[in-house]
Amino acid sequence: MKQAIIAGLIGMAVAVAGCAGPSVKPLPTEAAVDAAKPLMTWKDLLSRPKPAPDATVRYGADALQVVDVWKPSGAKYGKGPHPAVVMIHGGCWQTGIAERDIMNWIAGDLREHGVGVWNIEYRGVDRGGGYPGTYLDVGAAADMFALRGREYGFKTGAPVVVIGHSAGGHLTLWLTRRWGLAKGDALRGDKPLKVDLAISQGGLPDLRAQTTLPDHGCGAEAAAQMARGEFARTSPPEMPKGRARELQFNNDRDSIAPPSFGAAYGAEMVTTAGEGHAELIAPDTISWSKQRAVILKAFGLKDAKK
Repeated sequence: MKQAIIAGLIGMAVAVAGCAGPSVKPLPTEAAVDAAKPLMTWKDLLSRPKPAPDATVRYGADALQVVDVWKPSGAKYGKGPHPAVVMIHGGCWQTGIAERDIMNWIAGDLREHGVGVWNIEYRGVDRGGGYPGTYLDVGAAADMFALRGREYGFKTGAPVVVIGHSAGGHLTLWLTRRWGLAKGDALRGDKPLKVDLAISQGGLPDLRAQTTLPDHGCGAEAAAQMARGEFARTSPPEMPKGRARELQFNNDRDSIAPPSFGAAYGAEMVTTAGEGHAELIAPDTISWSKQRAVILKAFGLKDAKK
């Protein structure tokens, strides 16, 4: 059922592909990309053998209040502590569309490159989330990384890197700007994670804008439930800009999150030609290779797989 819903979203996206905004000039190696090349579908990704995390830890009582831990191992990477990213999945803010395992392929790829992953699950708007539940979940899980990450063999000091796809891109940018919320605000928490680099993968950063797009693949209702009028506390463009570098990766054939969304947000953006929404979280694509390179560079690592 979940795969069918995701496939439906991609079908809508392809149907409205003409809505994508202007893209950054492609690299020379991308110039020859065939615009008629079929986009990756969710079936293409989800039908692959799925890597598994090393452990799952709980940050709350609900079945969805968990984090998957991905830890590099073997003589090549030693016992650690290892650098690690905090990861947030998308799915239109709805648990019924996607859960954290949609990120398993890139989580496994990072693990193979010596980078750990703290992959967050949270309650979607259809499972008791939305405002404020989803934010409380993501904030608690991220803060637990800072408090307990070393127990799982991770470096928790700077640089702190957070990465999220689609609706998870919104949550990544929100987590980054959360530090600027007023002290005492429950969404801020007592000791919010200080992010150094936020990577939005085809993100949906502007909740106010999303509520005006009923024909969007995610619709408008989920975004409305994520905000409930509290845009200054939930929608990154309306929150105080944080200390972190914000980097957006968008693909020019992505109609769920076209480059125009990233351009409207205004943060630094890298656009890949000839790829769509699913390619952003598939380990063998051009767009993911760019993201991985940025992550490895942030941690001072070389791409040993090349």
